[in-house]
Amino acid sequence: MDEFELLKDLVAIGSPFGKEHEISRFIASILEGYGFKVETLPIEGFGDDVIAYLPGRGYTVVLNGHMDTVNLSPGWTRNPKGELEGDSFYGLGSADMKAGLAVLMSLFIEMGELSKRERPNLIFTAVSDEEGYSRGTWELIKSGKLEDSDIVLVAEPTNERLMLGARGRFVVRLTTRGKKAHAARPELGINAVEELSRIVGNLYRIKTKSHIKLGKGSYCALSIRGEADGLSVPDYAEAIVDRHIVLGEDWERVEAELRKLSERLNIKAELEIGKFPRPTPDMLPYVIRENLHEVKLFKRAMASAGIDPQVTYGRSVGDFNYFATYLGKPTFVFGPIGGNWHASDEWVSVSSMKRVKEAYKRFLLSLV
Repeated sequence: MDEFELLKDLVAIGSPFGKEHEISRFIASILEGYGFKVETLPIEGFGDDVIAYLPGRGYTVVLNGHMDTVNLSPGWTRNPKGELEGDSFYGLGSADMKAGLAVLMSLFIEMGELSKRERPNLIFTAVSDEEGYSRGTWELIKSGKLEDSDIVLVAEPTNERLMLGARGRFVVRLTTRGKKAHAARPELGINAVEELSRIVGNLYRIKTKSHIKLGKGSYCALSIRGEADGLSVPDYAEAIVDRHIVLGEDWERVEAELRKLSERLNIKAELEIGKFPRPTPDMLPYVIRENLHEVKLFKRAMASAGIDPQVTYGRSVGDFNYFATYLGKPTFVFGPIGGNWHASDEWVSVSSMKRVKEAYKRFLLSLV
């Protein structure tokens, strides 16, 4: 099945995270129609994960893509259900990551035309909720269905570069508890809003760890709130802070550096530091060794498909963090050229999809 025709079908089906039910049924029906063994894995409140199997020999390779998109943002000038102009195909989720999903699905179908001895064992997986909390991938890992795999290929958009690692992420909740007083006499109280604002305003002063591949860890305040009870000094405030981490940074380090900052600032309010609750585990950083045999094979496949075999590392997180750290398998991320992810007029290059598919195909054949 042609990857571009499949992309058009996938983009035409709206699938913001939490509403993947229709696209999940569509993908399962297509694969069943080609005679593959297909399973679905229920994800409560989300569309089912779709899992299809293709036996071969040697390596067992997972082909992974997520079905969900973010919600439609304002400002679109193109048809979010799909519009082609030249080599650019516009549509919500076209680049992130229905193009990659279409490439892997089309490739999986194409590999089914080969004999078992000409291909590795393949497991195709289409998952829900990547844009939220990666519930689909986490349930897939917990199911044990991928335990015997050797390598995971994720077709997130990377502009035709091979991504061999990514930073991890904590979401931090900071709470300050002050002391109420009349707002006309603020010196008699402890202003929780002002104290927390001082912490948030000085996050840039924290020296984060640097990694040769992943770069530096980072802080970014996402929200802050607090209010007074009438004409009173507010005694409670809360902030949500993003903390991207690199290898060598853990929760204990993050908590300690925030506590140290508050001491340096002489914060008078009581400070509580905790993780913002999430239904899935923390997203941890990882790096794949560039001298790994399979990395060399993949770069060779890229070059033979007409792609400059460049390596990159992710600044943010995704399902790949779970595959690499909790499943514990070498995880390669490689996808087509595109732009405006999570924004209006998202697009993907149609010709790049073909090159990416060819590189994946050559890599799979090199494993046999």
